[in-house]
Amino acid sequence: MKIATWNVNSIKVRLGAVCEWIEKERPDALLLQEIKTTTDAFPRFEIESLGYRCAVLGQRAYNGVAILSPHPIEDVMEGLPGEPADDHARYLEASIGGVRVASIYLPNGNPADSEKYPYKLRWMARLRERVETLLADDVTFVLGGDYNVIPEPRDAYDPAAWVDDALFKLDTRRAWRSIVNLGLTDAFRALEPTATHAYTFWDYQAGAWQRDLGIRIDHLLLSPDAADRLIGCQIDKGPRGAPKASDHTPIWCELSDKVPAGRFA
Repeated sequence: MKIATWNVNSIKVRLGAVCEWIEKERPDALLLQEIKTTTDAFPRFEIESLGYRCAVLGQRAYNGVAILSPHPIEDVMEGLPGEPADDHARYLEASIGGVRVASIYLPNGNPADSEKYPYKLRWMARLRERVETLLADDVTFVLGGDYNVIPEPRDAYDPAAWVDDALFKLDTRRAWRSIVNLGLTDAFRALEPTATHAYTFWDYQAGAWQRDLGIRIDHLLLSPDAADRLIGCQIDKGPRGAPKASDHTPIWCELSDKVPAGRFA
C-alpha cells in the first residue's frame, strides 16, 4: 500500500501536476494540503477520470485538505476534535484498505509573537489527543501532511536561521516529540536515519530551490503496526523542479500487506 502526502499550494493551479503524478505513481492514498478551494469547487471530475475517489474538506482561498484513492474511502471524519470554534479546514481522516489515514495541514504559527503561535501549540496538543485515541483503539494508521515542523537541525539547510521561527522553536519541537514519543514512527527517518539535504519544501524566494536551501516539514507518522509493515519511503523531488511547481514536493511511504518475515527477530 503506497501512501503519499503533498502540499500542492492550490489544487487549481497545480491540477495538471497532480494528475500527472497520480498517473505516474498510482498511490493507494494521496493526501493533499492547501488545496485553497471550497469543497464543492474541488476538481472532482478530473480526479475521478483517473479512477480516483475524493474526500474533501475545503475552505475558500485558504487551507483545505483532501484524500484521494482508487479504493473506497470510508468512515470520513472532518476536522480535529477539541476546539469547536476552530473552523480552519486542516484535518481530514478516513479508512482505506484497512488503514486509517489523515491529511494534516498543521498551522504555521508565524509570527511567533502573535496569537498564531499559541493556536499552533493548541492544535498540536489536540493532535496528540487524537493520536492517543487511535492508539487506544488499536487502529493501524498513517498521519501524513504538512506539519510545519522542522524536527531536528539536520532537517534545515541553516538551523541557526530558524531558531526563532514557529516551525523550529523549542516548544514546537517539544510538542512534536510528545506526539512521536507516544509510539509513532517518522517513516522517512526510520529508513533514512543519516540522510542530509533531505528536504520537502523550498521557498520561492532567493533561488532556494536552485541552491537547495530547503527544510523537511512534510511527514508521514506511522502507528506501531503500520511501522512494522514499512518497506519504503522516499521524497520525490521531481515535481518541485517542474514549471509552476508548488513550493512543496511529495513524500510517500509503502506498507507491505503483512509484517515482513524476521521483522521481530
